Amino acid sequence: MAATAARTVLCSSQSHLKLLPFPFSIYLSTKFPPSLNPNIVKKNPVFFSSLPPVRCLQYATQQASTTQTQEAIRRPNVVDILEERGLLESLTSDSLRSASSTSNSTLKVYCGFDPTAESLHLGNLLGIIVLSWFQRCGHKAVALIGGATARIGDPSGKSLERPELDADTLEKNTFGISNTLIRMFNMNMNLNNPIVVMNNYDWWEEVRLLDFLKQVGRYARVGTMIAKESVKKRLESEQGMSYTEFTYQLLQGYDFLYLFRNEGVNVQIGGSDQWGNITAGTELIRKILQPGDGAEAYGLTFPLLLKSDGTKFGKSEDGAIWLSPSFLSPYKFYQCLFSVPDADVIRFLKILTFLDLDVIDELEMGMKRPGYLPNTAQRRLAEEVTRFVHGEDGLGEAIKATEALRPGAETKLDWKTIEGIAEDVPSCSLPYDEVLNLSLVDLSVSSGLLESKSAARRLLKQGGLYLNNSRVDGESKRIEPQDIVDGKVLLLSAGKKNKVIVRIT
Repeated sequence: MAATAARTVLCSSQSHLKLLPFPFSIYLSTKFPPSLNPNIVKKNPVFFSSLPPVRCLQYATQQASTTQTQEAIRRPNVVDILEERGLLESLTSDSLRSASSTSNSTLKVYCGFDPTAESLHLGNLLGIIVLSWFQRCGHKAVALIGGATARIGDPSGKSLERPELDADTLEKNTFGISNTLIRMFNMNMNLNNPIVVMNNYDWWEEVRLLDFLKQVGRYARVGTMIAKESVKKRLESEQGMSYTEFTYQLLQGYDFLYLFRNEGVNVQIGGSDQWGNITAGTELIRKILQPGDGAEAYGLTFPLLLKSDGTKFGKSEDGAIWLSPSFLSPYKFYQCLFSVPDADVIRFLKILTFLDLDVIDELEMGMKRPGYLPNTAQRRLAEEVTRFVHGEDGLGEAIKATEALRPGAETKLDWKTIEGIAEDVPSCSLPYDEVLNLSLVDLSVSSGLLESKSAARRLLKQGGLYLNNSRVDGESKRIEPQDIVDGKVLLLSAGKKNKVIVRIT
């Protein structure tokens, strides 16, 4: 009972998360990974059930007052909402639509996240948003960390087998992803309907191969497994597919079976590339448990996060657009969304935000009107998504840095603001004596901002070279003591996007 309480109470202040000396998944179960010393728990009896709750946002569709009876309430139909916003790809059964809207039918929905990295990325955000829509409509949300399945590697959408992860890396990744999920849902969830975070390693660590083959494997049809799209593509490729990867769909299918039987979870959601894995679960449930009327297991998929040209959105020039602020600053995250092309921004507002569709329609119409201020819709997208992922403080940090670091901005720069973006832009260190009285043309080259003095002179003539956001017009400009911000840094900009921070040593 204590383990269940620890597994389901997940609202805590962010500051308490720093107290955790080992992966968050430990707090969700009485079982521990082999590399963890159980004595740590005795020394750190900190469970989320004892932590003070944070103030969370109310979900958009408020429930009727307590004086009304449950029977008189009709839930907002979450499937219709998802479809209207472009977040519905496929359903295993259209009866999920009716089941999601009746007041006496509370669904319990899960989405899986394999800990293949320490942070989730923008592509994972759709799963979090779809879970949040179910939650906002009064259903129960479960996030499943794949501490076991990540040891195998999901072949879906992959041309090569994933590299094997060791136990320590999995622990670190599990903790990082759990931390990200808790932080985001703390900021956005309804306290009366908290998310549940679980780890499938809790039940897989004691499963014996012979028992699994007897109880589950006998119900799996090889022909059906081979017919899955993710398997067919790999079998036709030069690399082929290992038996280990081939079993992945059974493992994920068993997760759904376990959650359906033991936790009452009756809906699994995932990206469109997860269709084969999801239907493997619904088939196992149907064959093994043979649930009766009213106990159906459902699957729902949503489209992958793609740009209008068909390429994945969620990759920056430097790699993935991470959701953890320790991997990507709120400023850089904001900038990635602010750079969305006009062709994609309205669709992204529908699928990545909770804005009312009437508001989004107004933004779309505004883009077609004379006098439209460019990037107005992008700014709203960046604000809404950054607020959801990083909270009001993160959004405030991103907006402050964006305004202060805009070439030509009147905002006075300070050392703290410049350092806040230091991880996101190139930087170098130069001695004070070498920088003082150095021409801006020479500094632009020695700092790496521009390749040559001729390029610097050309940019000066075009009005595109900035020192601490102030445009420099003449070649004669030399660095003076008052140019060095707080005596520590300089900010050079070539145009609006290319910047270099010069630290003074």
